[in-house]
Amino acid sequence: MLCMSLGLSVSAQAQFVTTMPPAIPSLTAPAAPIAPVVANSSTPRTIDSIAAVVNDDVITRQELADRMSMVEKRLTSQGVALPPRAQLQSQLLERLIVERAQAQMAKENGIVIDDTMLDRAVARIADQNKLTMQQFRVQLQHEGIDFGAFREDIRREILMQRLREREVDNKVLVSESEVDNYLASQGNGAAARDELKLAQILVRVPENASAEQIAARRQRAEEVLLQVKSGGDFAKLAATYSDSTEALNGGDLGWRSQDRLPQLFIDAVTSLKPGEVSGIVKSGNGFHIIKLMDRRSASNEKAATPAVQQTHARHILIKVNQVVTAADARRKLLELKERLDNKAATFEELAKLYSNDLSASKGGDLGWIYPGDTVPEFERAMNELKVGEVSQPIESPFGYHLIQVLERKTEDGSQERARQAARQAIRERKIDEATEDWLRQLRDRAYVEIRTDDNG
Repeated sequence: MLCMSLGLSVSAQAQFVTTMPPAIPSLTAPAAPIAPVVANSSTPRTIDSIAAVVNDDVITRQELADRMSMVEKRLTSQGVALPPRAQLQSQLLERLIVERAQAQMAKENGIVIDDTMLDRAVARIADQNKLTMQQFRVQLQHEGIDFGAFREDIRREILMQRLREREVDNKVLVSESEVDNYLASQGNGAAARDELKLAQILVRVPENASAEQIAARRQRAEEVLLQVKSGGDFAKLAATYSDSTEALNGGDLGWRSQDRLPQLFIDAVTSLKPGEVSGIVKSGNGFHIIKLMDRRSASNEKAATPAVQQTHARHILIKVNQVVTAADARRKLLELKERLDNKAATFEELAKLYSNDLSASKGGDLGWIYPGDTVPEFERAMNELKVGEVSQPIESPFGYHLIQVLERKTEDGSQERARQAARQAIRERKIDEATEDWLRQLRDRAYVEIRTDDNG
């Protein structure tokens, strides 16, 4: 099995993430050709049929069959008992519906993952697995995965992450009063850093649900809880019934420090021993059943306020507006970068002349930047740069940037760092919750027609 972390944002990795499952076999395999059915020369050939209509697009039965095959292999390799095939198919169709709705929204917002960005992501995956690209391709082939299909799966995953960053991450704000309250409630912070390994089954309640719908969903949750209490396999029941995005991983949320978990989850498992299951927990998204899989205390090293890397950077920003298109902004920055590469001008000079940011008067200097101080697209690009290196044009919600890293330093724990760590913990928790809510709304607002007949 190959590790597949893309090195993306911390919050994206830590949350449930429908995107980026932990191993290559969890990616969608390429669609196999469907054999034509020919009864006689006048019989039409069956190419494929429609499983569901999502807004103005369709999901074919072949797509669903491919995903079924992939997930069945993954669950088997993880030792998770397979749920009934009809229920697994229903789960997977729902997953595909949400994915398709996200892809449509990304297209509407002009989010594009070009081949250069995709190549870098695939190269990072190969590097994280300590393989050359050639070795990586061979390993994929050995696991029955077509390299071209793999690349397109990664493109789709990055696309959905960029969309979530735009629609969720960049809209999450943390106030100073929230930081104050967080620090006051943590005391010495040891308990907050203790980690819990949880799994959940979520019975989702639709947006603006009626009283009858809420009652029906609660009844379903109670029926599932009864099966769990009667000795049912939690992972299998999660894969069968859960509406959460980690359902097909057996509901496993992984290890999380308590400051990264909703308080209602912490309260639900406080008195539980590892292996025990909570009662029904109500949230804005629906009804949860929480299993405490394990808990561990923070080490002394971890309990201390961790050191943090700060980056001193500067940038040139070209904003996109009715006059300046995205193509214009990118082209202008490429021209400026060529001047920098040829030493025809200094970064400071060009920033003062061309940057559309308040930092222009300071030569684009942004000062020392903590993790989380900038939007994810900017931070990710900045972190990939060496000291002195200038980026390619980078898109963010503000426009297009050229970024240069001037220096880096690691700062020991301090009061300011404690506040920054608290701010980041609050932000990540709010992103987790906001993402769940956003996905629910996206699904509820989409026009979906599920086809039950093979003729589409």
